[in-house]
Amino acid sequence: MSENLDLGATVIQSVKLEDAESTLVILDQTLLPNEKRFIKLKKIEDIWEAIHSLKVRGAPAIGISAAYAVYLWTKASEAHSFNDLYEYFKKGKEYLASSRPTAVNLFWALDRMEKRLIKEKEKDVDSIKKALKDESDNIRKEDEEVCEAIGKFALSLLEPNWGILTHCNAGTIATAKYGTALAPLYLGQETGYNFKVYADETRPLLQGARLTAWELNEAGIDVTLICDNMASIVMKQGKVQAVLVGCDRVAANGDTANKIGTSAVAILAKHYNIPFYVCAPLSTIDLNCVHGDHINIELRKPEEVTNAWYSEPMAPKAVKVYNPAFDVTDNELITAIVTEKGIIYPPYKEGLSKIFDK
Repeated sequence: MSENLDLGATVIQSVKLEDAESTLVILDQTLLPNEKRFIKLKKIEDIWEAIHSLKVRGAPAIGISAAYAVYLWTKASEAHSFNDLYEYFKKGKEYLASSRPTAVNLFWALDRMEKRLIKEKEKDVDSIKKALKDESDNIRKEDEEVCEAIGKFALSLLEPNWGILTHCNAGTIATAKYGTALAPLYLGQETGYNFKVYADETRPLLQGARLTAWELNEAGIDVTLICDNMASIVMKQGKVQAVLVGCDRVAANGDTANKIGTSAVAILAKHYNIPFYVCAPLSTIDLNCVHGDHINIELRKPEEVTNAWYSEPMAPKAVKVYNPAFDVTDNELITAIVTEKGIIYPPYKEGLSKIFDK
């Protein structure tokens, strides 16, 4: 932690391992802001459901949860040899990978766990299981450090008293701690930047309204909730000087996938000459994905649009609904990509490939 960043009670650890390392405890984000409830999960099926249903969400938090989940799965194995343990591990890994198709952190974390298991292949089964626990803990701890570093780099791009617009939720509850796109707002809060934040409500699951507005308000940060289709007017009125968003996947050319509506915000920011910054841990960068057209966009149930937030359905029962959870922002709309190793400016293909060498 830096000396300036002291979030205290405002930081919520949304994913952690408890009960003698046999229980995954997560903050159920589907209940916010009306109820703050931590739920305990032991079975891989329950963790899969929690990831799929967005009880745990945010690319880093999903990766951390998946790492702990595959550890708990493997820990329960009765295998006595590496080969048997590895086969058991792969079943759990494959199952967890099916929970969400877009967030690359899910696959990154599972692949990292597999590499650690293979690295320990000469050891006895109990030692391999312990190594998987250590790797899970490392993924969580490293994410805390990553988020703080992203926050510092992003804050260097901002000025005191600026209005900041953000979309979806890339805060403390979407990561191990601190957040990505919201990390500089917390840093600014501690150093007197006096930001005024505009949070899009963010369809279809209203993460901006339920989560971002909630956690920033809890932290005492000046936050105003707006509907998604109000972003243009607050930009035109001069209320916004920068846009900060998180990211679920970065393609090799700098195209980025984030919650649906992000690309529209980027287009508006370009029109009003407002810088648009994507805060992306290295774990979200997928150099094997050539461009955004190769990113698998998750489609979700129609009821999330027509029924989820109303006492009665708000649309005709027979109407068709198109409900993609993400969209892709073209690299030409992005001012810079902020990572834990530094700020990347266009051309992104070159910058993204070199950032891993730092």
